[in-house]
Amino acid sequence: MEISKPVHQSVLSDEVVGHLITRPEGVYVDATLGMGGHTKSILDYTHSRCLVIGLDVDEEAISISRGRLSAYNGHVIYRNSNFSDIDKVLDSLDIREVDGIIADLGMSSFQIESSERGFSFMREEPLDMRMDPRLRFTAYDLVNEMTMDEISRVLKMYGEEKWSRRIAKRIVETRNESPIKTSAELARVVSLAIPRKFHPARIHPATKTFQALRIAVNNELENINEFIGKAVSRLRVGGRLVIISFHSLEDRLVKTSFLRMASPCICPPGMPECGCGKKSVLKIITRTPIVPGDEEILNNPRARSAKMRVGERV
Repeated sequence: MEISKPVHQSVLSDEVVGHLITRPEGVYVDATLGMGGHTKSILDYTHSRCLVIGLDVDEEAISISRGRLSAYNGHVIYRNSNFSDIDKVLDSLDIREVDGIIADLGMSSFQIESSERGFSFMREEPLDMRMDPRLRFTAYDLVNEMTMDEISRVLKMYGEEKWSRRIAKRIVETRNESPIKTSAELARVVSLAIPRKFHPARIHPATKTFQALRIAVNNELENINEFIGKAVSRLRVGGRLVIISFHSLEDRLVKTSFLRMASPCICPPGMPECGCGKKSVLKIITRTPIVPGDEEILNNPRARSAKMRVGERV
């Protein structure tokens, strides 16, 4: 596989460093290292005065980033870990607090176009969808082993797919003839399940199905929820958490988590005085999410659905 020249543009790079960097000589975590774009932006912005700890579950991504960031040797520490394990990574480095954490929840161009793991519905690739090859179950397992009701529930819950029942029915009918083995084959099945006149204009008909399966295979929402709590707990006071999401499920989860940690009290309404003793640990910097401008979307269509939220440790 040729991986020496991946094509990838990080989303909202200027906005990320502008909100993330509070101390140029600080310690920062790129919790979703990917191709290293955000890490490079952080190092350039601080003139390489900081230390960046880069995490990624994808060992290939780390290998590529090492090459791309070779000029910054000594300023980047690489770890092949899920961002939900950020606490364990920092503990292993004897680092208690950091100055900022960035998590870009989108998939890299490399993963979609070159990983050969079935993330793209345009290619005949094995139906895998694991970000981390150490995970047990693949998309092939889910598509070919779950019941029709289970498939429908996954598509509805994680893809917000209104045609979930029809798609699940078509998947089961197809696999009864022969297992669905590739991403392109699954995409064709989904396209046939949705009436042509209802095919979306701007995205592939299988987009929501692929999103749902990817989320289910990688436990993405559970990992995001776990990550946010751990990340905030490891920020120094005044440190920033920046999260970029790419679909409504992620953004709602991030927004809800930020609001919960910014709320000083969780007592039921109507109580005469606070009994929970809870204090807010986060100040929300972005009341509404930051989104890319027209020029960035024109230069990088992948940025179209990006939403960036920022919180500050208090």
